[in-house]
Amino acid sequence: MLPYSQITNQIYITMKSMLKIAVCAVFAIMLSLDASYAQERRTQDRPSPNAAVSQDIGTTTVSITYGRPALKDRTYFADGSQLAPTGKWWRTGANESTAITFSGDVMVGDKEVKAGTYSLYTIPGKNEWTIIINSKMSWGTQYDEAMDVVRVPAAVVVNDAPKAEHFTIFFDTLSSEKAHLNLHWGTTKVAVPISVK
Repeated sequence: MLPYSQITNQIYITMKSMLKIAVCAVFAIMLSLDASYAQERRTQDRPSPNAAVSQDIGTTTVSITYGRPALKDRTYFADGSQLAPTGKWWRTGANESTAITFSGDVMVGDKEVKAGTYSLYTIPGKNEWTIIINSKMSWGTQYDEAMDVVRVPAAVVVNDAPKAEHFTIFFDTLSSEKAHLNLHWGTTKVAVPISVK
């Protein structure tokens, strides 16, 4: 019969191995869910096509997947408009929640956001928008304010930009420490500063 210390040591090694396997399994499941979510968004034909944009800021990658609605002569960013009325939350695109992923911790405006994948909502205004980073991923109309991670103001930098028929997200003002995430639709462009430590 083995001494008590050897038995407890063997149990400890076995438990440690099982814990490592469990952690790896959970990590693999999380990765496959993210991959299947992204793939699901791309397999359906829809009036508002999906798009993706990614930008490295220093060693941090910011990636966004979103639906691109078209104006189709509808009103937008105005009181009582059909699309994205002012003063009310908007899914910042079409279809599913707009997904934004940070590979490392970042500052969105003056608020810190930990690495991870979030939904991006906005509240349009005439000269300033509210940018909302939310932890719930769902169909874009299922916004839950209780799951907001941060809310930050962002300036409307151009109210007479060249008209963009389809909603567009892009980056500019890039350096090794920061960039502007731009939301452009119609003649409105909003800049959201994102910086890394």
